[in-house]
Amino acid sequence: MTSHDLRSQLASLTTEAFRPELAEIDRLPTLDIARLMNGEDAGVPGAVARQLPRIAAAVDAVAQRMSRGGRLVYAGAGTAGRLGVLDASECPPTFNTDPDQVVGLIAGGPAAMVTSVEGAEDSAELARRDLDALKLTPDDSVVGVSASGRTPYAVGAVEHARSLGALTVGLACNEHSPLAAAAEHGIEVVVGPELIAGSTRLKAGTAQKLVLNMLSTITMIRLGKTYGNLMVDVRASNDKLRARSHRIVSLATGADDAEIEKALTETGGEVKPAILVLLAGVDGPTAARLLEESGGHLRAALTHAPG
Repeated sequence: MTSHDLRSQLASLTTEAFRPELAEIDRLPTLDIARLMNGEDAGVPGAVARQLPRIAAAVDAVAQRMSRGGRLVYAGAGTAGRLGVLDASECPPTFNTDPDQVVGLIAGGPAAMVTSVEGAEDSAELARRDLDALKLTPDDSVVGVSASGRTPYAVGAVEHARSLGALTVGLACNEHSPLAAAAEHGIEVVVGPELIAGSTRLKAGTAQKLVLNMLSTITMIRLGKTYGNLMVDVRASNDKLRARSHRIVSLATGADDAEIEKALTETGGEVKPAILVLLAGVDGPTAARLLEESGGHLRAALTHAPG
C-alpha cells in the first residue's frame, strides 16, 4: 500500500476524523477541557450497549471452547495490544487461571508494552509467527483488537487463527472494518471522532477496555469462576488478597472468623473449597473431590454434596 493510499484510508475512518470545532481547544481553561473530555467519555457506554448481543454471542462461543480446555488469546498493536495484555495479566490473580489460559499478544513483543516497535503493527506475518508459537487448536479463541479495524497485525492474527479452525473475534471502533469482516464474531463499537484527532487511546481505548472486561469476566462467570458476584477463585498471593479471601468466605457462608480460618487452613487457603466445607459440612479432601467432579462449579458441587 502506498503512502497516499494509506492517507486516503485513514481519512475515511471515523476514529481519525478531525473536528474543526475543537481546533482551538488548547486555548481553553483546563476545567473546560476536562468537561469536554468527560462529556466525550460519557457516550462510550452507549456505543458498547449497541453491541451487547454480539458481545454476548462471542462470550458464549469463547466459554464453550474454554470449557474444553481452550485458551483465550488477544492480539493487537499499540494501545489495543496493551489493553489485551492488561486484561490477560489480570485473569490469574482474579480468577486463578493458569497464566497460559488467557494470553495477550502485542505486535513487537513485550518491549512494545512501553515503547513503539517500528513496523510491528504492519506485519501480518509477525502475527502468524506469534500465533504459531502458541500451537493453536480448534478449542482456542483469538480476539483481534484494533481501533481502526484495519491494523495488519490484528487482521492477520484473526485470518490465520480462523484458517487453523480456532474461534475468532474482531473488535474494532469503525464500521465495515476488515477486522470484523475477517472474524466469525465481529464487534464494532463506534465511539466517533476523538477529542484529539486520531488519538485512539481515548474513547476507542475506553470502549475496547470495556468490551475486553466483558469478554473475560463473563466468560469466567460462565466457567464457574465466581459464586454469585464473589471472586471465589481469587488467588491469595498477598496480605490484601488473603484478607479478601477471608471476607469472600464470610459473605458466602456467614460463618464466624474462627470457622473461616479453620476452613481456609484445611483447604490450603483456597476460597471455593473452604466455602464448600462450611456450607456442605464436608472435609477439605471431599470438597476438592466434589469440585473436581463438578468441573469447578461451586453451585453444582453444593447440589451434589452429601446431605
